[in-house]
Amino acid sequence: MKKTRSNLRMPTECPEQIRSVLASLAISADLIAARSLVLHPEAQGLVVAAIGDDGREYLLTPAAAAKWREMSAAALTDGVVIQIASAFRSIDRQAEIIRAKLAEGLSLDAVLCVSAPPGYSEHHSGRAVDVTTNEGAPALEAEFENTRAFRWLSKNAGRFGFVLSYPAGNPQGYDYEPWHWCFGPTEL
Repeated sequence: MKKTRSNLRMPTECPEQIRSVLASLAISADLIAARSLVLHPEAQGLVVAAIGDDGREYLLTPAAAAKWREMSAAALTDGVVIQIASAFRSIDRQAEIIRAKLAEGLSLDAVLCVSAPPGYSEHHSGRAVDVTTNEGAPALEAEFENTRAFRWLSKNAGRFGFVLSYPAGNPQGYDYEPWHWCFGPTEL
């Protein structure tokens, strides 16, 4: 579909920074509306929820971080290792990820099946985590569904306020992401 000025208009509730980034990526307001995507402003007051083996700090809101630590400790008590592969992500970082995928030759439609448009990623909220495990499943791949970690999360994450955001056939149009879990309400 050819992008015209009329179908590149962004929703009025969308801040100028996000409208500008979306326009630079040719992501239309029609696409946002058709997929019923929710705007997620960048969280403030983030804290370190976990530190990766490589020393990377994973940031979440204080409430999400506390529940993540509680949940990961409970999983470990049950003999299951869950670790954060990704947590808070800025709008600018989300745009970088999309630009990199486009530079690799992926179509915008293909990119938007696996990555949220800038401003619409739950990672901006400081409540979302991409989970990995030490069970040998590749990070951020559907095979995560076959791990004990995924089975444990499916059974227990709700007790800690985390929900699987993008099950198969989700209305937002994202590919199934068994690794992506969000704390608290899925809409702000």
